[in-house]
Amino acid sequence: MTHTVLIITDDTDVVAQRVAAELAVRGIPVVTVDTADFPRKLAMAAMIEAGADGWAGQLAGADGRQQLDLTRVGAVYWRRPTQFAMDDRMSSPEQAFAYGEARYGFGGILIALGQSGCLWVNDPMAAMRAEYKPVQLAVAAQVGLIIPPSIITNDPQAAHTWAKERGKPIIYKPVSGVWHADEGRIRAMYTSPVGDFDELLNPAFARTAQLLQEQMPKEFEARAVVVGTRVFTVRIDASTEAGKTDWRSDYDSLTYTAIGLPEDVEKGLVALHERLGLVYGASDLLCTPSGEWVYLETNQRGEWFWLADETGLPIASALADILQEGPTWTR
Repeated sequence: MTHTVLIITDDTDVVAQRVAAELAVRGIPVVTVDTADFPRKLAMAAMIEAGADGWAGQLAGADGRQQLDLTRVGAVYWRRPTQFAMDDRMSSPEQAFAYGEARYGFGGILIALGQSGCLWVNDPMAAMRAEYKPVQLAVAAQVGLIIPPSIITNDPQAAHTWAKERGKPIIYKPVSGVWHADEGRIRAMYTSPVGDFDELLNPAFARTAQLLQEQMPKEFEARAVVVGTRVFTVRIDASTEAGKTDWRSDYDSLTYTAIGLPEDVEKGLVALHERLGLVYGASDLLCTPSGEWVYLETNQRGEWFWLADETGLPIASALADILQEGPTWTR
């Protein structure tokens, strides 16, 4: 009997919709839910007892129409679920308690599916670990990928000494991602060059961890989308200085070309994802003028939709292949 694929995301996610459509034409049952729908729009009843392989039961819409047999879920595509929405008739303490119960109850049931052989893209625990750039860089170095010389410190003198000893251009990168809250707004913090090393001696440098890297010579950048053991790579060329420093800062300046990577780099990326426990990931790389490939970082939920549209790469189909195989899939 064909297993069911559970996609967890919000209803505006066109990426998930593309993958769901791929699965639908193959006759694979797909159910899409968002964690924000629990408990207002989604009801859960799950049971377990001694000797069971896992939790049994179902998820159902409040109207009772959409039902999901938990024992039939063979693969979960964890895309971009949103926050639980608690009943606003409750007090703030009541809402906080109810939120915790939803997270560890409803969320726990979903995560427990992985203990029953269900395939996760990606497993939440592995995904959480992979969010840490220091972990990514350490594993990348271990599997033989070239990485930029890096330092993470809150010691101004250590940062200054390291930069001076490198004797080469240095860049700053946030370790927690691009998007950050700023007095009620969300702003982006992109990679930026450190022009004057003496700026590193500013006492404010000591207020938190800072990531500095040697600025590697760059011919162009690329995003390598890893799906299982398959790697889809897109060359990204920028026509502005902002885009050349960090292509995410100026999408209008970019052009895209599907390319292949050297075999050793592809194998290194697959090995990196295996060690991180990821079935899917989008890795950013740069190619130096001498043709050397340098690994920068991996986003375990990195976007690929626009790259597939620009190049025709069958990434949605590759994801559908993995989800269709479900619990029988191995790297």
